[in-house]
Order: sequence, then structure tokens, then C-alpha cells
Amino acid sequence: MNFSYYIAKRYLVSKNGKNAINIINILSFIITVVGTAALFIVLSGFSGLKDFSTEFSSYFDPDLKVSPLNGKVLEVPLSRKRELNKLSGVEIISATIEEKAFLHYDGKNDIAYIKGVESSYEQIIKTDTILLYGSWLGDSDLQVVAGAAIADELSLQVDNYGRFLQIMVPKPGKNAINAMNYRDSFSQLDVVATGVFSVNENLDSKFIFTTITAARKLLNYSADQSSSLEFKLSPEANEDELREEIQALFDVPVVIKNRLQMNDGLYKMLNSENLAVYLIFTLVLIIALFNVIGSIIMMILDKKRNLKTLLDLGASVTSLRSIFFVQGTLMTLAGGLIGLFIGMAFVYLQIEFQLLYIAPEIPYPFAMRLGNVFLALGTIAVLGIIASYVASRRINEELLSQAKL
Repeated sequence: MNFSYYIAKRYLVSKNGKNAINIINILSFIITVVGTAALFIVLSGFSGLKDFSTEFSSYFDPDLKVSPLNGKVLEVPLSRKRELNKLSGVEIISATIEEKAFLHYDGKNDIAYIKGVESSYEQIIKTDTILLYGSWLGDSDLQVVAGAAIADELSLQVDNYGRFLQIMVPKPGKNAINAMNYRDSFSQLDVVATGVFSVNENLDSKFIFTTITAARKLLNYSADQSSSLEFKLSPEANEDELREEIQALFDVPVVIKNRLQMNDGLYKMLNSENLAVYLIFTLVLIIALFNVIGSIIMMILDKKRNLKTLLDLGASVTSLRSIFFVQGTLMTLAGGLIGLFIGMAFVYLQIEFQLLYIAPEIPYPFAMRLGNVFLALGTIAVLGIIASYVASRRINEELLSQAKL
């Protein structure tokens, strides 16, 4: 057995001569366990919170969205749409129209985006999941589904055919709004809300869905014009190849985005917060591992006479340093593994039994990630090795010459 490893293992598991050193070693070990467990729990909690915050993307955003690079209108004749439908990996395509509009209902006003969609849109997003109450769009062009925040702001009533919601957008080519006769400046559509959807605060206050034919009538678009195309892809679809094929079918530059790119601002913010939390807890671990350095130095001073004997018997200073380097590394790795096990047990219990709650009916989201396991263990291992190396450098011939046999 390796000489340094054998001595280090004996020092690690055996009691030392002074009770204070034993207490310091135990405290250093406990701090390592607690620090690793805390790091893993926080990383898992933030991963769960990230999934919770971006959950809407899985059932509200399409797999791919194609929009014009310049302007607001995308020309999609029927022949081009048929070619797009034939592409390998494409399951469903829906043309959509988005435009900001002025809403008026029973003396109350609001600003929102109307989103005109085709009937196939129900197969692209999970409309049954986002629908809060009421029903989704039918065949009539006089129906809308409003966001929950918009419905609250306007006190909008569902299926009330005695009171219409007025949707108005400026007519193209009008340089000024005529306050005396707004009908000359606005296109207007009177509709009835058949349902209310809810995704998150931002989307609930932003969108109101209608049929694409109603949106085209309101905006004076032709049957070939839309704001974007939204795609649902098959599980085996190759996104990179599809992007090239879709781009080749358009004679104008288009922007093609997946779910991640459609929410890049949110993902960047969450990733930045995740990095900040990791760095903060790593700093806490660095401070905590000063205890490991202190405990190793105390051990060196306590074993100074034994080290002097080993030096006289032919051991090198380098091998003596290796003893305490290995001891510190073993201490932090053992503490890290135990702490990781405790952290994983806590996360598992939270996922299965929902011990902590954000709100009365919303458990705090945690996510078990293999990446977090390696990150927590790797962090404590690297910091432990550095701490052990720093402490072991305390051994030198000058220190050993002071030892009295």
C-alpha cells in the first residue's frame, strides 16, 4: 500500500492526542457535509424553479416559428404551404397573425395583441391545458379567447351575446386619427368571448385569440398573407436540416426560431441567476473550507514529533506533505459524498411528498439533475484538493527541526 495513503488513512480514522484537534476535525467534516448538501439542494431547487418558470413554453410556444426578417407580412401562397407540409419532420403548420389592437368593452378600455390562428392551431399548442374556462374558438369569426388578465381588466363576460367586445386597429395609410369620426381611422370588429386562457402573467395580459379569417378581415390581409407560420415537428425531426429546407422555400429572408430562441431573454436571465447562486454558494464553501486548512495545520503541529521520526527514518518532506494532502482530500471527498447523499434524499422527498410549499397549493419545485450531482461533487472535490494542498505546504524542514523527540 502507498506509504502516504496508509498514514493518511490512519490519521483520518484514529483519534488524536488532543481533544481540541478531534473536535476541529469533526467540525471540518460536518461543515463539508452541510456545505455540499446545501449546494446540491440549492442547485436542484433552482433547476426546479427554472422548469416551473419556463413550463408555459412547452405548451404555448410552437416547435418552430417562421416570421419575415423585414416588415410584418409573410406571403405564403397555398403552393408554398403544401411544399412546407411535405417536408420530413413537419406534422402541423398553422398560419398566424399578430397585431396590437385597442379593446373596448362596456365602457372599459385596454391594449393587447390579437392573434389570429387557423383551426390546426389546436394541434400545435395545448389549448385544453391553457384554457381556464369556457371553450376554444369555433367556426364563427365573431369569437375570441382572451387572456385572464385582459378579461379581469375589462370585466369580460363569456358567451354574453348581448354585449360585444370591440377590437379596433388603425387603418393602413392613415397619417392621423380623426377624433370626430374614429371609424374613418380604425378598422373595427365586434366579437364575443367564448373562453379565457391562462399561462402566465405576461401572456395573460398580452394576447387575445381569434380566427385567422377575422384577423385578416380586420387588418385587410389577403388569404395568402400572415404574420408568421408556426410548426409542430415530429419527435424524430432534424431541426437543423429543416431550417435549411424551410429557408430554401422562401424567396425573401425569414427568421426561424425554436422555443429556446423565442424566450431567449427569459432563459438568459434564469441562467445568469443560476450562475450567480452557484458562485455565491461556492464562495460560502471556500470560506467553510478554511476550517479544513486549519484542521490539517493543527494536525501537522500535533504530529510534528512523529513526522520528525519519519524524516529521520528516510521519508522525504514531499512524502510527508503527501500524507496530509491525501488526508484532507479524503476528508472533503467523504464529506462531499455524504452531503450529496443527504441532499439527494431531501430533493427526492420534496419531489415525492411535497414537504415545502410556495403557496397553499403550489409545492416548491425541485428537479433532480445528473449535472447538479457532478457540479456539487466536482466543486467540493476541487476546493478540497486546493485546501489540502495549501495546508500540506506548511510542512518543511525548518518546522520539523523544531520538533523535540
